[in-house]
Amino acid sequence: MIKRFKFLKVNFLNLDINNFDKIIKKKGLFVFPSGPGLANLIKDQNYHKSLINSDYVFLDSGYLVLLLRLLKNIKVQKFSGYKFLKFLFNSLKKRGVHKIFFIDPSLKLSKSYKNYVHKSLHIKSNHYIAPKYDPKKIQDKKLIKRISVLKPKIIIINIGGGIQEILGFYLKNNLKYKPMIICTGAAIAYLTKDQAPINSFIDKIYLGWLLRIIFHPSAFFPRYIYAFKLFFLVLKNKITISFN
Repeated sequence: MIKRFKFLKVNFLNLDINNFDKIIKKKGLFVFPSGPGLANLIKDQNYHKSLINSDYVFLDSGYLVLLLRLLKNIKVQKFSGYKFLKFLFNSLKKRGVHKIFFIDPSLKLSKSYKNYVHKSLHIKSNHYIAPKYDPKKIQDKKLIKRISVLKPKIIIINIGGGIQEILGFYLKNNLKYKPMIICTGAAIAYLTKDQAPINSFIDKIYLGWLLRIIFHPSAFFPRYIYAFKLFFLVLKNKITISFN
């Protein structure tokens, strides 16, 4: 039995590791919203809509997990994009899945990601460098055409939060087949060491945000300060729990 809870119309999945094998066999849109992103739910309608229409919304934010426990007495487990990718890649390596499509933020990172999955995981992949999208109206016919030709079973979006979820929703609506669309953003950069050196222990104790600030303060300090607004959203809004 898998627990879900609804917060601001978004159905979050409280995933236990014992249910992971069932989840990775599913298709649809998988998202891992961050604390700063969730703090902006009310203001960013496109982002909000993409989360509402996602098939699986994971508890990537340790801050949200803590707020639920402190303010609502709801005990849930964090399941980050970093953790998801580690388990996913290990599973794919064993299963010999080769059709994976990555959407990357830059050529430099794309080369690093490709090298990692080829050498470390022995997984073949196709890569696409994302243009600078307008979050108010994302359109990328070139991307749709390329995916439609390759028909990968798994699409992993590695671009920034707040954009990747909207892009994932766009792909879900415009592709003529149903793949697994995973929005884990920079999580793969922790595995390739292109970002802060986050590991399983740091992720488990909810300190990934701190390392990101230490290694890139100008980019991440303002984001995580903004995330404090999530406190008031959780405090003021009703949360319902269900099982399925």
